[in-house]
Amino acid sequence: MQIYETVLILKPVLADPEVAEFVEKTKVMITGEAGEMVNHEIWGRRKLTHIIGKAREGIYVYLKYKGNPGLLKKMAHNFSVSDTVIREMTVAVQDRKMKEKKPKKIKPAVAPAAAQA
Repeated sequence: MQIYETVLILKPVLADPEVAEFVEKTKVMITGEAGEMVNHEIWGRRKLTHIIGKAREGIYVYLKYKGNPGLLKKMAHNFSVSDTVIREMTVAVQDRKMKEKKPKKIKPAVAPAAAQA
């Protein structure tokens, strides 16, 4: 299974219990499709950089989970038809291994022939 991260912007008129309920429904959808929740955070209400629809603010939610591509299609569809989601973005997390850097070879400074005379 691949690890994915999703950031959602929800409508600012939602109360805290409604946001928590939306996150719980999303968790149930992920686990129902043989996925696994890794982490979730509710970042809270923030000002948007530009107006989306008529909203100047949004409630940001971060989800990190494991799943298959079929789960992504289902989630994207559910977010697109949902009235509470303004924007969503999902990315696949790449497993980056740090490459071991080799030390650079330093060449000794060579004095010009005129300087030696």
